[in-house]
Amino acid sequence: MNNKKILVTGGCGFIGTNFIRLLMKERDYHVTNLDALTYAGNLENLADLEKNPRYRFVKGRIEDEGLVESLMKEAEAVVNFAAESHVDRSIKSARPFITTNVMGTQVLLDCFRKAGCHGPFVHVSTDEVYGSLQKEDPPFRENNHLRPNSPYSASKASSDLLCRAAWKTFQVPVIITRCSNNYGPYQFPEKLIPLMIINCLQGRKLPVYGDGLNIRDWIFVKDHCKGVLCALEKGRPGAIYNLGGNCELTNLQVVETILRLLGKPKDLIEFVNDRPGHDRRYAMDIRLAQRELDWNPETDFETGMEKTVKWYMDNQSWWENILSGQYRSYYKDHYGRDL
Repeated sequence: MNNKKILVTGGCGFIGTNFIRLLMKERDYHVTNLDALTYAGNLENLADLEKNPRYRFVKGRIEDEGLVESLMKEAEAVVNFAAESHVDRSIKSARPFITTNVMGTQVLLDCFRKAGCHGPFVHVSTDEVYGSLQKEDPPFRENNHLRPNSPYSASKASSDLLCRAAWKTFQVPVIITRCSNNYGPYQFPEKLIPLMIINCLQGRKLPVYGDGLNIRDWIFVKDHCKGVLCALEKGRPGAIYNLGGNCELTNLQVVETILRLLGKPKDLIEFVNDRPGHDRRYAMDIRLAQRELDWNPETDFETGMEKTVKWYMDNQSWWENILSGQYRSYYKDHYGRDL
């Protein structure tokens, strides 16, 4: 596996950034990072890798068949993180989610097959494709029915089915990973945990949907990335692996943890109207990944949150550049043209 050429899509986003950093630190792979640099893609995340001979950035969309076809000729394996991923944005307009998550995934699969890549093709999905659990329900397993409840999760479920079809019809060595809620460094500020941390640091109110009792299974991003790496190196073609942190918490518990770590009062919490179709509970059964990939989440929530809060405190200029929009100028400053 040494010196293997990996095409990572969406590598300038939150999880893709952390995955590429893991690869560059712990493996000898040559990585091509294809990213469209939409609003959540940030070139500054990987600025320190730009002169590394094992790393290359290419700006482009995964639905650009000509570009993807050319990159696939140089790749041996693919890890697909590229996706529109924010539920609230999908409620406002589903079209970008269909374009990237569905059509883009099909382009990747077609070009992978045409190039004769041996793979694997790791498709990074989400627990949201399973829908919502009741309090007494067992955690999601890989053979659960797909019951997505938002345009975002419907688009991801669609892409998962296209991957299954590629495996069943063409024997494309696809491996699907479905992960629970991630947190950690480089997460875009619109997501729950960074939003709450930043609002705390700025002395602003912390908006919590509904009653705050929606339950999520939280995992530190590095643990998720290690799971994806295990799938890449040990995964069984055609398999689906659930990845999670074995850490079910309500949104309110998460927010209260942030307030405690930052020494802020609970009266900063402000309950707001709930999101349409807001899933009540997610939880993942990770036993298949434990058994077949020899993978386990290693970071407990308290430790992970301490690391995350410290990172946002130590990297104020990073999130300030995002809030101001300044991060969008990085590409022009370094590549001489606008996004």
